[in-house]
Amino acid sequence: MKIHVIGAGLAGCEAAYLLARRGYAVDLFEMKPELGPAFHEKDLLAELVCSNSLKSVARDNASGLLKAEMKALGSLVMESAEKNRLPGGQDLSVDRTAFSRYITDKVLSLPNVRLVHEKVTSLEKGEDVINIVCSGPLTAPELVSFFQNEYASSFCSFFDAAAPLVYVDSLDLSKMYFKSRYDKGEGSYLNVPLTKEEYEDFVRELCSAERAELHDFDHFEACLPVEVMAKRGIDTLRFGPLKPKGLETENVRPYAVVQLRQDDVAGDLYNMVGFQTNLKYGEQKRVFSLLPGFSKARFARFGLMHRNTYINAPMALNRNLSLKQDRNTYVAGQFSGVEGYPESAASGLLAGYYVLERLEGKPFDPIPTDTMLGSLINYLVMSSPKHFAPMNATYGIYQYPYRMNKEEVYEHSSEVIPEWLGRNF
Repeated sequence: MKIHVIGAGLAGCEAAYLLARRGYAVDLFEMKPELGPAFHEKDLLAELVCSNSLKSVARDNASGLLKAEMKALGSLVMESAEKNRLPGGQDLSVDRTAFSRYITDKVLSLPNVRLVHEKVTSLEKGEDVINIVCSGPLTAPELVSFFQNEYASSFCSFFDAAAPLVYVDSLDLSKMYFKSRYDKGEGSYLNVPLTKEEYEDFVRELCSAERAELHDFDHFEACLPVEVMAKRGIDTLRFGPLKPKGLETENVRPYAVVQLRQDDVAGDLYNMVGFQTNLKYGEQKRVFSLLPGFSKARFARFGLMHRNTYINAPMALNRNLSLKQDRNTYVAGQFSGVEGYPESAASGLLAGYYVLERLEGKPFDPIPTDTMLGSLINYLVMSSPKHFAPMNATYGIYQYPYRMNKEEVYEHSSEVIPEWLGRNF
């Protein structure tokens, strides 16, 4: 049986690594360097946009619960994250380059993984071929057309965004201070306090700044461009990414706060938290330089946006993540309709387990829905096709077996996942 994994992001690497470690030969397809440098900055697999793309590890946080489940499932992403972690309080912040290099080295060290640098525009089909499509939000238009023509699958899309990176040595740190919200964690966030006048001037400039023109798209509510939030009302940012609550000090009572997060081990680069944007690059430089301490700021990367293409999962997918119209083609990652790096990686890992189950002739045993990962997959396949939208890990979709608090949910999951693994693998 030939195994083709399409896409070498987090989801694809999880699936390929799991199957290759179990002795199966895997062809891992990656369309870099043809894609270009806009989002993939280096010649590495499993790249992240931001140092905190993996989000929280708090036990009472849905994303934290999902990552605990991933760790129990033997996730390569979690292994790399723990080895390359940066100070970040309750966020799982990592050195992005070291994180990706670790995964690249681990995957390519396996002799039965063949990395193919090629844009995949169609899928090889047949009973002797299994495809795991983890092509992500930048899926080649030709492959999207193939799915539409071959399977008549309904596709959706929205625009996702990434925040700017700034060189810390170009900032005036005398106008900033280090502190984590409510003093949780290591105090690793660099905070830029704003007065009422500074905040309102900044919001006005954001709202009037020129944006890159995009057509026919919807924003994902959990990742709105900062200028879109600003236009929703003068106080929207102050109660969102610029909220001052928990960031007061003995000498500072800010009206609003811009937070910066360390993005690399050396501490040279900082990410502007919540500042994903579609402003033109010149406008970003002009507007962000108005912030206190930013007058001489140098940007390693400006904020940018991209189209996130995903299938209408309730119409297209079985519970084992295979296509309803082709049992030999599995879909995982953001292309499947999950949203977020941990969610993408987790779905790729689970797709690998489901393919392994199939290859070893075992009956299909779905991951229990009273886990965060199981609830996420349940959301994909059981939502209304008419209203389907990408989903993060959230307690709003969790399938509670009975009424439990979040600590009990965490403990319950820590029992259910090993039991499911032991029963099947």
